[in-house]
Amino acid sequence: MPELPEVQALAADLDARLRGRTISRLQVLAFPALKTYDPAVESLAGERIAGVLRHGKFVDIACDGGLHLVMHLARAGWVRWRAGEPKTSGRPGSGPLAARLVLDDGSGFDVTEAGTKKSLALYMVRDPSEVPGIARLGPDPLDAAFTLERFRGILRAAGRAQLKGVLRDQSVIAGIGNAYSDEILHLARMSPYKPAAMDDDDSAALYAALRTTLAEAVARADGVSASELKAEKKTHLRVHGRFGEPCPVCGTRIEQVIFADRTFQYCPGCQTGGRKLSDRVLDRLLR
Repeated sequence: MPELPEVQALAADLDARLRGRTISRLQVLAFPALKTYDPAVESLAGERIAGVLRHGKFVDIACDGGLHLVMHLARAGWVRWRAGEPKTSGRPGSGPLAARLVLDDGSGFDVTEAGTKKSLALYMVRDPSEVPGIARLGPDPLDAAFTLERFRGILRAAGRAQLKGVLRDQSVIAGIGNAYSDEILHLARMSPYKPAAMDDDDSAALYAALRTTLAEAVARADGVSASELKAEKKTHLRVHGRFGEPCPVCGTRIEQVIFADRTFQYCPGCQTGGRKLSDRVLDRLLR
């Protein structure tokens, strides 16, 4: 799933390609992906693009006339740029093509979603705050206003809630998902199950790990084309997606916990004092 650094880079890439250009049409091929009906997608025809912004994990294509095309790429969605006229008809079907934006010179991009579980979402709105997911967003962790004291307030409010869940909750902190929460906790040397309420030394360490992890990922992704962003992300992950490999810091085997719809990875040597966390799915299989 693309998270803050990849969505930031994608928005910047699209902004460079789209700003000042005129939209010819938007075709929606996967009709369940479109979550709004007013204004109609036909309203985009002839609109000039003012810029492309990011709100958490949402991409916002803003037009001079006040319309916004907002995309949430979910788990398996992505954007593929086309330099010329589309080679396929773009007919509705069961394939990965969800939507197609065409500019007045025939260039544009396709929005695709792999797999059978479809959760990609498109919104046509007059104000980004009309998108429920954006209205619920917590503070952006790379914003200047996201200070250590504000972070400590978030942790105090979360109380005994586990850190992994707190970091991933978009209504608490915007933009962090499964992968970067693993990376942040590994850098901070903290268990995913550690309670959010903690002393000042620990909160300062976690804040530094959060800002460093995201800032470095954003810097690495800066200028990378959309087609290369997923590979760039995977290359630099230390623990996420590295189950069974040695930890790059201490050499301990990286372990994982499996849930119904996701997994997370951690290093027992760096994060849990050598203790392996309980994994109900795996433990049940090994009985």
